[in-house]
Amino acid sequence: MIFPDFSIDLQKRRATFLECLHLKNILVLAFGILLLYTAYMGLQTLQSSLNKIEGLGVASLSVMYVSLSISSLLLPPILIKRIGCKWTIVVSMFCFISYSLGNFYPSWPTLTICSVLVGLGGGPLWASKSTYITIIGHKYAETSGKLVKDIVNQYFGIFFFICQTCRVWGNLISSLIFHLTQNSGYVDTLNQSFCGAGDCPVVLESQNVTVGQPSKTVLYILLGSYTGCGLLAVVLIILFLDQTHVEKQKTKNESLCCLNLLASFNHLRDKRQCLLIPLTMFSGFEQGFITSDFTKSYVTCILGLKYVGFVIICFGVSNSICAVLFGKITQYTGRIPLFLLGAAINVGCIIGFLIWKPQTGNFAVFFIMSALWGIADAVWQTLLSSLYGILFEKNKEAAFANFSLWESLGFAIAFGYSSFICVYIKLYILLCVVVVGILLYGTVEYIEHVKIPMLNEEESKEQQTGTV
Repeated sequence: MIFPDFSIDLQKRRATFLECLHLKNILVLAFGILLLYTAYMGLQTLQSSLNKIEGLGVASLSVMYVSLSISSLLLPPILIKRIGCKWTIVVSMFCFISYSLGNFYPSWPTLTICSVLVGLGGGPLWASKSTYITIIGHKYAETSGKLVKDIVNQYFGIFFFICQTCRVWGNLISSLIFHLTQNSGYVDTLNQSFCGAGDCPVVLESQNVTVGQPSKTVLYILLGSYTGCGLLAVVLIILFLDQTHVEKQKTKNESLCCLNLLASFNHLRDKRQCLLIPLTMFSGFEQGFITSDFTKSYVTCILGLKYVGFVIICFGVSNSICAVLFGKITQYTGRIPLFLLGAAINVGCIIGFLIWKPQTGNFAVFFIMSALWGIADAVWQTLLSSLYGILFEKNKEAAFANFSLWESLGFAIAFGYSSFICVYIKLYILLCVVVVGILLYGTVEYIEHVKIPMLNEEESKEQQTGTV
């Protein structure tokens, strides 16, 4: 008599249960981060327009990214090992919520402190998120017998598919709320001559150019909505995200932190990393421009604050679609044509911004330029980070730490000089950086092209020696 093998059936049920459990955790984590970043991204986009006195808004963003670059190198290993991924995420979320609260009473002390807190929380948040997804991916792969990389990639795909829409929802909320205020953000016809590439801080101060602001009531409704999104994200994570156990290492956390920092700087000995620095910084520069200068000097200056969200939604939608599209296309075209495409679009847009005289009559151009910039940004966000993983496969931690460092530095510089120089100068800076960056990237590709045949020759020689 043959008895059924209940162990196989039990194993399948366990695998199915774990799959559902892990999928639940991925969705909880994704929607939690989505809620948090809906508030953060929406508020970040408005800083150059809402808190423009003495450049307070963009200065706070500059401080934020300096803090982020430091925290990315130092804090994640310590927090994750001591309190775990889940509670690191929760603590980091409270840091982000502080920025929404600080904007209720914007001043140099409040926004500076809140920006530092966001920066300190940003590094651990993304490190713990990545660690959490990787851990549960490994667990399910072990149970199901599937490849770890396939499961982890699948989980990351689900996560980013949901989170990439944060720009859409954050800006949609702000635009809908600002439509409660009539003529919010409009300037008169005379002052519109200073919009676009000709927007200079000195000129605006001398001409006493002012842009209408939403009422306090409307602003508080917006900030209250953003704060509510952040608190809802925290509640979602605390109640529904399962805790994972990170394996303890014998190395002390402080020593591990120092080792990570040392490894990150030692990684700069690789000339390929040094050659990629300008293009990595450009990723921060170009995001800083679209977030700060484009929204303030083009959109708010002509259309008003109420249209900032709608215009940036075009950026977010094109960015999300192209990020997925480019990830699939690259296996057929290779990465070089797409890098050249991204650089070409950025160069074309920069020239367009220099020539274009924004007016209310060319309403559609605002949305077209935003969408085009989103397409180019998708190249840098998707393929540049992927390039780091491919080139520095044996030293990924140090490589991605450098990626975060140099991109954050690009953000910090872009936001830092935003209130001091004219827009056309910023555009020329962007043009120089992207051209230099893409040329040096070409050098990296040449090095890789030369290195592969040399490695193949060495392997063939070793095989011949072995046969002899």
